[in-house]
Amino acid sequence: MLRHGFKRTLLASCLLSAAFSVQADSFQRIASFPVAKNLGPHTLETETSAEIITATADGNTLIYSDSPLGGIGFVDIKNAKHPKAKGFLDLNGEPTSVATVGKWVVAGVNTSESYTKPSGYLAIADVASQKVIQHCELGGQPDSVAVSKDGRYIAVAIENERDEDLNDGAIPQLPAGYVVIIEFDQASGTCQKTHNIPLTGLADIAPTDPEPEFVAFNDHNEVVITLQENNHIVIVDAKTAKVTNHFSAGEVDLSNIDINKDGALTFASSLKAVKREPDAVKWLDNDRFVIANEGDYQGGARGFTIFNKQGEVLFESGASFEHEVVRVGHYPGKRSGKKGSEPEGLEVGRFNGQTYIFVMSERGSVVGVYKDTGAVPELVQMLPSGIAPESAIAIPSRNLIATANEKDLIEDKGPRSHVMLYQLDDKAPSYPQIQSNLDKSGAPIGWGALSGLAADPKQAGKLYAVSDSFYSSQPAIFTIDATQAPAQITNKLVVTRDGKPAEKLDLEGIVADPKGGFWLASEGNEKKEVPHAIYHVAESGEIDQTIPFPAELLENQERFGAEGITLVDDLLWIAVQRPWKDDPKTASKLLKYDLNSQQWSAAHYPLEEAKQGWMGLSEITAHNGHFYILERDNQLAESAKVKRLYKVEISSIKTAKLGQELPTVSKELIYDFLPELKAQNGVVVDKIEGFTIDANNIGYAVTDNDGVDDSTGETFFFKVDKFK
Repeated sequence: MLRHGFKRTLLASCLLSAAFSVQADSFQRIASFPVAKNLGPHTLETETSAEIITATADGNTLIYSDSPLGGIGFVDIKNAKHPKAKGFLDLNGEPTSVATVGKWVVAGVNTSESYTKPSGYLAIADVASQKVIQHCELGGQPDSVAVSKDGRYIAVAIENERDEDLNDGAIPQLPAGYVVIIEFDQASGTCQKTHNIPLTGLADIAPTDPEPEFVAFNDHNEVVITLQENNHIVIVDAKTAKVTNHFSAGEVDLSNIDINKDGALTFASSLKAVKREPDAVKWLDNDRFVIANEGDYQGGARGFTIFNKQGEVLFESGASFEHEVVRVGHYPGKRSGKKGSEPEGLEVGRFNGQTYIFVMSERGSVVGVYKDTGAVPELVQMLPSGIAPESAIAIPSRNLIATANEKDLIEDKGPRSHVMLYQLDDKAPSYPQIQSNLDKSGAPIGWGALSGLAADPKQAGKLYAVSDSFYSSQPAIFTIDATQAPAQITNKLVVTRDGKPAEKLDLEGIVADPKGGFWLASEGNEKKEVPHAIYHVAESGEIDQTIPFPAELLENQERFGAEGITLVDDLLWIAVQRPWKDDPKTASKLLKYDLNSQQWSAAHYPLEEAKQGWMGLSEITAHNGHFYILERDNQLAESAKVKRLYKVEISSIKTAKLGQELPTVSKELIYDFLPELKAQNGVVVDKIEGFTIDANNIGYAVTDNDGVDDSTGETFFFKVDKFK
C-alpha cells in the first residue's frame, strides 16, 4: 500500500504564464482512441492510421480515412470521454480524405496504377449502414475532399502527385492536377454532374503541372484551393465552375530559427524569401482564409498565414508559432532541418461566439490554438496530441474538437495511431506543465528529453535537469523555476570539454555539488564508444573531473547503465538502470563511490517483476536519511503498469566490494505516478525519468519525451506534497 499523507498535485492546474491568453476557457483533452481498436482481434499485428477526420451532423460519430488499411473507420463518441469502436468500411483503394453531408460520408479513393497513370473515385457511403452506394469516377488521384455548407457541391483536389524519387522530386511531372466540382443530390446521395476545372497556366512555378493539395468552401460556395508545390492559391466559384482569382502564396523572411539536423536546438539562424508552400486551408469567414505553411517541397516557412480572397496578406506568423512549439519541448530537432516543425493540418471552429484556429505541427505532434481577432490571432494554448496530427474536426455544438494522428509505431512497439478528443470548458489549460523562456537574444530556449532532475541545495523551487543522448551534440543542464505554473526553464548551460560542447555523453543523472558545480552520470554505450562514467562540471559547464567506471565493473557491462546520481556527504550513489551480466535478472545495482578513498562498492536493489518488457531504475535522490528511487517498466499506453517511487533507508544499506556477493536493500513503496500519467487522457508515456526533493521538502518528477522522435513529444511535470 502507499503511505498516506501525499497529495497528488498537477502543476499545470494553475494559470498559464503570460505567454498564453489570460482567460478561463480552454480546451482539455478528455479521451484518446487507438484506431487499431476498430480492427478487433487483429490489432496487434496490423498497421492502421487515422489521417483525415470528419464528424456526422449530430456530432456523435467520427469518421477517419485509413490509408494503410484501405478504408474508413467509425468511432462512436456519444459519450465523448469514452469513445468506442464503431466499425470499418473497406474501400478497395487508398482513401485520401473524408467529409460528411447529411446521412452520407464521401471519401476520395486513390486507385492509381502509377504516378503517370493516376486514377481514383469518390465513394458515397451511408453512415448508418456503412455501405457504399455509389462510385463517382474522378479520372485522377484525389487528395482533399470538401462539401459545401448547403450540401449542393463536393469539391475534390485531384493532385496527381509527383514521384519524389524521380529527378529528386522536381516538378513538372505530368499528368497535371485539377479540381473537380460535383453537383450532389443530398436526398439520393448521388453525383449528378461533374465539372473538371483545369488549373494549368496559373502558377509561376511549374505552370504545366499544378498539384492541388487542399480544398475548402465558404458560405458563398466559393472554393479556396492550395497548390503546395506550385506555391499558389486559387479561388473557384462552384456554381459557375470557374476560376475567379488566383495568386502566389508568396514568401516570408524568418529569424531565430534552427536549420540544422544536429539536435543542438540552436535558434540563431535566419532564412530569407522562404516559399510558404501551403497544405491545409480553411475559411475564417466569407472573405478571409488561413493556410498552414508546411513547405514540404522547397519551402520551410513553418508558420501560418491569413489572406483575403483578393490575395492580400492580412497576417503572417513568421517563426512565432514554431517558437511556441520549441518552448513546450515539441521541436523535432533531429528531423527538422530547413522545414522546421511543418505545420500541415488546420481546423477552424466557432465556439460560444468566438472563432478559434487550430494549427497542427505534424513533426512536433502538437496543436496551437489561437483566437481569431480579425487582426493578429491571439495564442490561447498549445495542445498535446498523438504522433503526427494530420487533421482535426471541430464540433462546436458539443464543445468538442477531435484530432487524427496518423503515425502508427506498431513495428517499433511504440504508440499506435490515435484519435484524440478535447472539450472546451472554463478551466485553465492543463498543458504544458513545463515550458522554456526566451534567451537574451529573444530566441526560445530549446529543450527536450529531460532525463535527470536535481534540486538546488538552498533555494526552494529551483531545480536542474539534464537532457540525454538524443541531444548529444549539445549536452546541457537546464535551470527550472518550479514555483511557477507551468514550470519555467530559465537557463540552458551547455556541458563543455576544452571549451567545446562535450562529445560521447549520455547524461541521465544530475546532482548539485554544495561545493560548486554539478555531478553528472553518463550512461555508456560500448557500440557508440560512449563510456560509462561520472563527471564533475564547474558552474561554467566545463568538465573538470572524470570518474570512469572501474574495470571490474565494466567487464560485465550492458548498454543500460547509470540512470541517476545523488550525493551524501562525500559519497556518490549511482542507480544502474538494469541488471548487468553479473546481476540476477531481478536486481540492479546501487553503486557507491567514495570521493575521498576513491573506492567503489555496491548493493543490489530488488526489481519488481516485469509482466512485459523489462523493469529498471530511472532516478535516485537523497533526502533526510533516505534514498527515493524511481522504478519503472518500459511499457506505455495500456501496457504501462509500474511507474513508482520507492524509499530506501540509507543507514540500513550494506555494500560490498565489486566482484563480491552484494547485499540486497529493502524498499518501501511511497508513491505511484501511474494515476497522474493516466489522468492526461492521452497515451500513457513510459519514461518517467527524473525525481528530486527541493529545499522546502517538495517532490518533483519529470518525464522524458525522447526528443519528439517517434513519441508524442509530451513532457509531464508533477509536484508531490510533501516529504519530511
